[in-house]
Amino acid sequence: MLNVGLTGGIAAGKSAVATRLKELGAVLIDADAIARAVVEPGTPGLDAVVEAFGPQILGPDGSLDRPSLGALVFADELSRAKLNSIVHPLVRAQALALREAAAPDAVVVQDIPLLVETGQASDFDVVLVVAAPLTERLRRMTEDRGMSVADAQARIDAQATDGQRAAVADEIIDNSGTLEQLRDRVDEIWEKLAGAAHDGS
Repeated sequence: MLNVGLTGGIAAGKSAVATRLKELGAVLIDADAIARAVVEPGTPGLDAVVEAFGPQILGPDGSLDRPSLGALVFADELSRAKLNSIVHPLVRAQALALREAAAPDAVVVQDIPLLVETGQASDFDVVLVVAAPLTERLRRMTEDRGMSVADAQARIDAQATDGQRAAVADEIIDNSGTLEQLRDRVDEIWEKLAGAAHDGS
């Protein structure tokens, strides 16, 4: 089995890379999807978040009001650290269970937005980093996602720098070109990953 960590700054194009790797045969473990699941209504995760931040972070239906919580934690580093200390261990435990269920010769790709920030790079055989120019990422966030420039910049500032991500990368996937160019680059990397997984099985 080859354990691959996939990361990249917000709006760099990590989701497109993850989708292509899954199409090619990777076992994809999506940390964001797990992070949503562990704070669904009725979970110990949601109970712990409410205990930490108060009932005002819940919507009328009892589910987590993500915009309210996001506004709290992105503005305050201590609040963000508190939230991460609740959610990250739950996500890691679930990701580990999914990884252990994969085939012995699988390429397991864990899509982790905060891989660098949470110090997980050394947990993987290979780290892939998706990168795109800051101006392009800001454009995608404001035009495609409807965020204000200030909000988009705050999200970027709350993450690791490009240099910090590059420092742990085994492969950097440049996403400043077309979708076709991105797919070609991912296909090229997949050949290496699949070969390494097969050789090690």
